[in-house]
Amino acid sequence: DEVRQLLGDSASYALWSPHLFKDLMERLKVYFNGHRATFPDKLDLSRATHFQRKVWEITRLIPYGETRSYAWVAEQIKKPRAVRAVGQALSKNPLPIIVPCHRVVASDGKLGGFGGGVEMKRYLLSLETSA
Repeated sequence: DEVRQLLGDSASYALWSPHLFKDLMERLKVYFNGHRATFPDKLDLSRATHFQRKVWEITRLIPYGETRSYAWVAEQIKKPRAVRAVGQALSKNPLPIIVPCHRVVASDGKLGGFGGGVEMKRYLLSLETSA
């Protein structure tokens, strides 16, 4: 329940590996206390489409406290015209924070969407830039 509260309902779609996530709550507490937190390199994203996995893998490379555009993500996966599809893939992200989709914004700097709402996206970006 605590993980679902922090990550939202989308966490229920993720496949959890107990040995990889035994200290997930501690890592999330570190993160929400305004500090950089590391998360496992390997995630079981087997329920995702190939396209979603590629989008999420690239999104995980965006450094803490920085943002990239939806267009940047599309270019990185060699699908420069798939900007809207990138947004759709990010909207299906089952592991927000771990796959930091809040770091992806519109090319004009506007926040764009976020499963947890735009205010939560603004909060997460603010949390990271003030650390």
